[in-house]
Amino acid sequence: MKSIYKKDRLEIFTPDISGLELPYVGGVVAGFPSPADDFVYESIDLNKLLVKHPDATFYARVRGQSMTSDFHEDDLLVIDRSVEWGDNKIALCYIENEFTLKRLKIDGDKCFLVPSNNDFPLIEVKDDNDVIVWGIVTYSIKKH
Repeated sequence: MKSIYKKDRLEIFTPDISGLELPYVGGVVAGFPSPADDFVYESIDLNKLLVKHPDATFYARVRGQSMTSDFHEDDLLVIDRSVEWGDNKIALCYIENEFTLKRLKIDGDKCFLVPSNNDFPLIEVKDDNDVIVWGIVTYSIKKH
């Protein structure tokens, strides 16, 4: 991944469509596994699965605490700039010369940027605060 933007709270990367295919065994059963499952193999390329629009897709690492009910520090996000924004979608927004990750809430003719951590304020989008919805989060990858 090549970093295209880095600031103390956000780093954005372009995806490398690598062609690396990893073994994929299908659905994972959380109960008693079937012995036959040991012999079922396909392959999967995560970039091909997660990136629908390569020219409009970026990866970003989560920084900060405003979305802690949805994401944790260092979760990797797949952000697609070609996805249409709308109510309840999680968006990477550009406001006041900074990127911020928030859930979009549309209420009548008003739009809000909603943090998932109640310690952070709700931001009402107004004409004077120049908010740009830069992209929509389509996937998140967590480290366990």
